[in-house]
Amino acid sequence: MGIIYEDAVMVKEADKPGDHTVITVNCPDKTGLGCDLCRIILLFGLCIARGDASTDGKWCYIVFWVVSKPATRWDLLKKRILEVCPTFTAAESEIYYYIPEFQQPKQPDVFLLKFWCDNDRKGLLHDISKALCKLELTIKRVKVSTAPDGRVMDLFFVTDTRELLHTKKRREEVIWHLKAALEDPMLPCEIELAGPEITACSRGFSFLPSSITEEMFSLELSAKYTSGFLGLDSVSVIVDNSLSPSHTLVQIVCQDHKGLIYDVMRTLKDYNIQISYGRFFANPKRRCEMDLLIMQADGKKIVDPDKQNALCSRLRMELLRPLRVDVVSRGPDTELLVANPAELSGRGRPRVFYDITLALNIFNIRVFSVLRLIHCFLPS
Repeated sequence: MGIIYEDAVMVKEADKPGDHTVITVNCPDKTGLGCDLCRIILLFGLCIARGDASTDGKWCYIVFWVVSKPATRWDLLKKRILEVCPTFTAAESEIYYYIPEFQQPKQPDVFLLKFWCDNDRKGLLHDISKALCKLELTIKRVKVSTAPDGRVMDLFFVTDTRELLHTKKRREEVIWHLKAALEDPMLPCEIELAGPEITACSRGFSFLPSSITEEMFSLELSAKYTSGFLGLDSVSVIVDNSLSPSHTLVQIVCQDHKGLIYDVMRTLKDYNIQISYGRFFANPKRRCEMDLLIMQADGKKIVDPDKQNALCSRLRMELLRPLRVDVVSRGPDTELLVANPAELSGRGRPRVFYDITLALNIFNIRVFSVLRLIHCFLPS
């Protein structure tokens, strides 16, 4: 095809502080590729300031301008992006549309990280989460409890992006980094493959009152989100079929937030919608504008009013409530509840636990216990 595979992804690092790093992807296309790329960028803790994408249906060209962060492992980022890019044979035959049978890849093995900490110091959970992110371990479930003597029992159920946690070398690497992060060389730490009784555990929130779960997991916006700074009037989603004979134009104007492009791409991927052209820009006042030329998997524009309304409604929901957050008082304790939307494939939003523990750390809030499960929001 006249292109070396490694050159399918190019990363041009910022020349000076304040400049953006430019990530260019030039590869065969597939429905949902934009979501996969944005997910990886979000996994590395990076924010997209601007983006452009175009495709002819078989080959795509995508450029992201991202806000640079110190110590970003750009070579590893490039490697992870290359892993989700389709092979060249796909462009030579036909596009691989995102269809249900491709949505359920083999589930990775789940491992249990178990260790005791002698004291429940401030920022402990965030230090652990930060170390696991650097190790490319994805947190699936967490159980943390504080004993009366102040000792903390941590149970982290994780999957390994590198798929090497079954090896002795990888386990030793993880344990070493955890001990370094917690500044405890004598930290007792164990890693074992979680059994089926753990991996098949309930994903529900049966311990919550129905009034809370109905509000947090509802696919409809409640009255408190229909007005104000973060209300419906702060998000504009317009559909126009008059500008192109074969594409539907979707125009979005809203307030910026971390992972905004990922939220839009995830929604379109779940609806099996292909993007033929896309443009995104966030101004210095954090106001975002996005233009997308899209079509359905059958190659046709979206003309059904019900489908248009459903898509616009879901986009507004995801832009207004990328996470569902609530605070509940239970006797002497205060509980912070966070629900995490997920893709149809079952993958949750990247780095949610990291961001939560960071926020709690910033506000000097100590955590006494944690129960983290996965809840998946699926399009109707």
